[in-house]
Amino acid sequence: MLVAELVKLLEQRYPPEWAEDWDRVGFVLGEPDATVTRVLLAVDCDPAVVEEASRAGAQFVFTHHPLLLRGVSSLAPTTYKGRIVHRMIREGIALFTAHTNGDVANPGVSDALAARLGLLDVHPLRPDPRAPERGHGRIGRLPEPVTLARFARHAAAQLPGAAASVRAAGDPDARVETVAVSGGAGDAFLADAARAGVDAYLTADLRHHPAQEHLANGGPALVDVTHWASERPWLDDVAAFLRAEAGVQTIVSDVDTSPWVLLEEDDS
Repeated sequence: MLVAELVKLLEQRYPPEWAEDWDRVGFVLGEPDATVTRVLLAVDCDPAVVEEASRAGAQFVFTHHPLLLRGVSSLAPTTYKGRIVHRMIREGIALFTAHTNGDVANPGVSDALAARLGLLDVHPLRPDPRAPERGHGRIGRLPEPVTLARFARHAAAQLPGAAASVRAAGDPDARVETVAVSGGAGDAFLADAARAGVDAYLTADLRHHPAQEHLANGGPALVDVTHWASERPWLDDVAAFLRAEAGVQTIVSDVDTSPWVLLEEDDS
């Protein structure tokens, strides 16, 4: 398959017009008439991911987060993003991004997150008024009620790279059955989760004051995971789609691009 054909296929599944106005999605770099036999999928396009793509012989990289979300005045190889772009061009690796258009798709980022947690009867948390079957976040129910503490442990066990970084806010013994989830930073949907009347809301990058005020106002319990862990499950779904529809080999990167690390205990 050619790069241009793969781009067309991906844009049909994740139309650029579904993205938020501020977002930058779609075909970023590469030769449209170059051949693609292997695709690497990752949350971010960073030097470690590009190195992985190069070692694996991938001619195409699919990422969730845009490399060039904000304007830059230079792509000189002396800059962080410039080094990435120059290396990808030099090695003939194309780049494509689906960000907020992947968030709202059905199936999309939050569907994969809900599936990892075993949620049933899943539907959008904030439906798109033009197409209620898709939208931001998802609501579902657990097969059986559990405590908040147990649900947090369940999330840590099911999400990649999350075991050391799951936080919960609320009564640890509170009953959790209905759950809202949103892959990525989910502050914007705190009010949606409260209006939905769910027992818990799982997302990433929750901030101190919004979380504090949310709980003080009677909002559902919160479970906070890393940004990367909440979005990595979706890549498996996209990879399966590409194998089935494009006939290409796929590699899903497990390079954890979260900047936060767990410090080892000092045994001295």
